[in-house]
Amino acid sequence: KKLIDVIKNNKLPNRILISGSESIGKSILGYHISNYLLSLHEQNPYDFEHNRISNENRSFKLINNLSHPNFVNIEKKIEKKYIEISQIRDLNNFINKSSFNNDLKIVLIDDAEYLSNSSGNALLKILEEPNNNVQFIIIYNNSKYILETIKSRCIEFKVGLYHSYVPEIIN
Repeated sequence: KKLIDVIKNNKLPNRILISGSESIGKSILGYHISNYLLSLHEQNPYDFEHNRISNENRSFKLINNLSHPNFVNIEKKIEKKYIEISQIRDLNNFINKSSFNNDLKIVLIDDAEYLSNSSGNALLKILEEPNNNVQFIIIYNNSKYILETIKSRCIEFKVGLYHSYVPEIIN
């Protein structure tokens, strides 16, 4: 609820870190935030009342087809041990190009604990250069390692799951 209030009041920092235990929905939360921000001016925007993304939402369809011009998702490739520095270099190219319709660009980095030292330092350099038209959403499992310097450049939102919700979620 605090995060929703921050977003609705247009006070979301452009570099956020979402942390919490493994498999509690941090990535899903990152996609919901992304969809909200990308669909503000669309015909079927994000539904805050029900915390739901419409299947008719244009941004949702483009992200699912890996073709949204203002969204990039960086995650560890299945066959690799780490997020590679080449992925961060590609990210730098994405950030430095003009955005489509001058809209906000969103960078979602999932499982940031898999950044190698070199890719983590390259990301840190990008985070240090202010860019008001880019929203970073960095996700990691708080039980694993992430560079402290990356954490210090972001506002962290710690996500938890009350045990009382587990049966409802499972059902």
